[in-house]
Formats: sequence, C-alpha cells, structure tokens
Amino acid sequence: MLRHFVQILDFSSDELQKIMQLTALLKRADKEGACPRLLQGASLGMIFEEPSTRTRVSFEVAMTKLGGHALYLRPGEIHLGVRESMKDTARVVSRMVDVIEARTLKHQTVLDLAKYSTVPVINGLTDFNHPTQVLCDVFTMVEHSPADKKLQDIHLTFVGDATNVCVSLMFICARLGISFTQAAPEKYQVTAEHRAMVKEACAESGAKLAFTDDPAAAVSNADFIYTDLWWWVGQEDEIPERRTAFMPKYQVNADLLSKAPSTAHFMHCLPASRGVEATDEVMDGPQSIIYDQSENRLHTEKALLVWFVYPRLKHPSDALVAHHRGLVEAFLG
Repeated sequence: MLRHFVQILDFSSDELQKIMQLTALLKRADKEGACPRLLQGASLGMIFEEPSTRTRVSFEVAMTKLGGHALYLRPGEIHLGVRESMKDTARVVSRMVDVIEARTLKHQTVLDLAKYSTVPVINGLTDFNHPTQVLCDVFTMVEHSPADKKLQDIHLTFVGDATNVCVSLMFICARLGISFTQAAPEKYQVTAEHRAMVKEACAESGAKLAFTDDPAAAVSNADFIYTDLWWWVGQEDEIPERRTAFMPKYQVNADLLSKAPSTAHFMHCLPASRGVEATDEVMDGPQSIIYDQSENRLHTEKALLVWFVYPRLKHPSDALVAHHRGLVEAFLG
C-alpha cells in the first residue's frame, strides 16, 4: 500500500517507535562503516522551494549511503505548478523516481504532490509542520535519556512561538505519550484548532499538554528545553512586535536554564538567531545537544527512506539480472 510521510498523526505510536528503532540500527551500522546499501539503484527526487542545510544534506547523504541517488530539484528548474499542473508534475516525477521529498512554503503543495504521486512523498517541511525534524528530535531525546526511562516519563518544554516545529512536537508528543509544555505569550501559543487535533491522541497515549506564559515554571521539571526562531518567512513585518513580546522573558539564557533541573538538555532545530531566542552560552554549553540533533537528521532520513522505499523495490535474483544482461549484450554484440 502506498503511504506518505506528510503528518505525524497519520502514524501510530507503534509505527513511529519502529521507525526510531530502525534509525538506531542504521546509525550503529553507519558508525561502524557498514551502512547496508538497501536502496541500491533507487532514486530520490528532492523538491525545495526555499534554501535548506540540514534537510537537503541529510536526505542526499542518506540516499548515497544507502546505495541510491538523489536529485536536487528547485523552482525554475522544474515546472512546480507553473506552466504545468501540480498533478502532472507529481505524476511525471513519480514515474522516474522511487520517492519524493518536498520542502515547500505551503502545506497544500505537499498534499497535492502526495495526492497525485505514485511513489511515497516525504514532507521535508511546510508552513504547517516539520515531521522529519520532530521524529529525529524524539530519537535524540531517547538517546539522551536513562535507558530505563519510558517515553511517557519524558517532559519536553518548548519556549517560544507556535512555529511549525512547535506544532509538530506537540503532535508527536501526543501520539507517544510524552508530556509537552509550551511557554509563550498567549497570542503566540498553539491555536485551539491545532490543540483539538491531538485530543484523541492524548486520550490514547496519556500525554499531558500544558500552555503557559510563565517560562520559569514551564522549565522547572523539564528533561528537555527546546526553542526555535521567533518569526518565520512572511512574518518579517512582525519582527519588532514579536521581539518585544518575547525578549527578554522567553529567551533561553543561563538564568532561565538555572530554573530547570541540572540534568535538563537544551535543543534547537536550527538555524538559530544566536543571541535572540537563545544565547551562545546556552547553545554552546554542556547541556546543549543541538549538534546531536543535527547529525540525527541524517540517520532519521535513512530510516524513513528505507521504511517507505525498500518494501516497494523489486529484488531480482542474480540469475534474472544475468539473464537480462545477456539479452542486452547479445543485442549489442
């Protein structure tokens, strides 16, 4: 069955945990220089509507390590809904590649690609959510938690605006039973509409969600403290207002970190505005795991690619490969 990785809530807790277990297996193999080339000969089409560091590098390197090939596609180089319908673009590209990753400005673009594609589509970020990032984040949290600590015992505090990352973190926490708290001015907290989307997931997993304008209280029992940029593409005219609303109360600095348990870890999806939502002292300090997060994007993308692509590939016998080679060589000979 064709499935896409567009939204975290489309997947069960068991499925998400199995993908993270696969991530661990592939990471261990990679560290030993023995990453299995499970996607030999497969191709990944990477559609990017905006610049990217972690998403582009992680997907391209992941595909290479798995034995496949990645193509970087950007507007101006392909007809992404311009001079050709999204339907035609999706159907043509998916006839030539085995999987599509798309990082788009509007979530609807990814939905349209998935609607018409005949191969899996992986959401590499939209204005609504960032599922590959938060799957990586939970994997990183598990790595930095005691071995006997269950997901349901982890408390994640997000300090800052209800960005696509913040919303996606709430989604995955709700699905996995992780306690989630957002600290932000009320105007910038997760909307009632998005909270309603996880009501059923919380009831199933036992996840506890909280929203407050008191960052000190929010971090007081946090295992992980997470922040992100305070403004997004298209919000440039709101920068003065947002800076006033968040600074200095919601900046993750040494003072705020001191309000948290000494074992708490600091996280950021990057890129960061250093000295704005978080200080250098925190980002480069001993409690920071931001670069572990960044590296784990690579291992998470490997797992996602294998999970969605490997079962769909044909795995011909050596005899069948030799047969077709013989036919072609005989024709050429």
